Amino acid sequence: MNPQALNLPKIEVPEHPQWPAMSDPEKQALKARIRQKLEEQDAVLVAHYYTDAELQALAEESGGCVADSLEMARFGAAQSAQTLVVCGVRFMGETSKILNPEKRVIMPDLGATCSLDEGCPADQFTAFCDAHPDHTVVVYANTSAEVKARSDWVVTSGIALPIVNHLAEAGKKILWGPDRHLGSYVQRLTGAEMLMWPGSCVVHEEFKAVALERIRRLHPDAAVLVHPESPENVIEQADVVGSTTALIKAVSEMENREFIVATDGGIFYKMQQMAPDKVLIEAPTAGEGATCVSCAHCPWMGMNALQNLEQVLDSGENEIHIDEAVRIRAVIPIQRMLDFAAQQGIGIKDKGNA
Repeated sequence: MNPQALNLPKIEVPEHPQWPAMSDPEKQALKARIRQKLEEQDAVLVAHYYTDAELQALAEESGGCVADSLEMARFGAAQSAQTLVVCGVRFMGETSKILNPEKRVIMPDLGATCSLDEGCPADQFTAFCDAHPDHTVVVYANTSAEVKARSDWVVTSGIALPIVNHLAEAGKKILWGPDRHLGSYVQRLTGAEMLMWPGSCVVHEEFKAVALERIRRLHPDAAVLVHPESPENVIEQADVVGSTTALIKAVSEMENREFIVATDGGIFYKMQQMAPDKVLIEAPTAGEGATCVSCAHCPWMGMNALQNLEQVLDSGENEIHIDEAVRIRAVIPIQRMLDFAAQQGIGIKDKGNA
């Protein structure tokens, strides 16, 4: 089966949600009510780096965490709280449920999905894998529980290189999904034989190499930070290529005063928190061929807000449920990654994913 022959669904990218403006007193009152409800319901709030800054701040203030998707799930497992409130996109809630089956996992909006997940339907991916039985299946964390269940390994962007290198040294041929840019980046650095699923992230796909060259000329002393889900001609201009956690770390540790950042703009909250004296510049999504579908901000991440966070705590709706047979299969490749990280002394928390 040729990847180009796949008849993949057209991804419908939603408009960025417009939430009603609130005064500071209204916002503080809302956050206070949410903190009280979290406490009353024995719940902990976990938020992804790409969500709104107000949600990230509330997670930290209420004893929750702000992290990449895998660390969100691992943090939840370490908590005594019986409810995990996941602010992010659906696969993150599913990963939390896979690793915490005994806990209730709820989300502000179950419609908050991901273009990588949407572009990799489990039935088609399974057929693709079945057509290449001699390949080891490696999938990125940005996938559904069903896709994870069909894989041999789950990886984050921070641990993809050492795992693929390990498999390549063992003579394994790899079937990679779903992000072709991250897969190509890993292939270039490892030399592994890889068959790619043709997916991409609508946010990172939009960064434009020509426009990036222009902005670099305007800011010649700025370091360029790029997530490996970006196109190759953007990655080629990077001073640092890495996961969300790695890029945040770079801002706090590098001596540069200015940084051009090619990933979702939600990451600026944590970057500014870690390095308040640094100047952060969004990498351009304008230029030749630009469509500005997401403009460096994931519209699905934007479906998380203080308002619907309170609503889900009131209603108890939007709970994540995963078929137990699927969950049992999905946990195997995730645990394989965690075991590999422990054996190699690789800190997953320091090498986050999307």
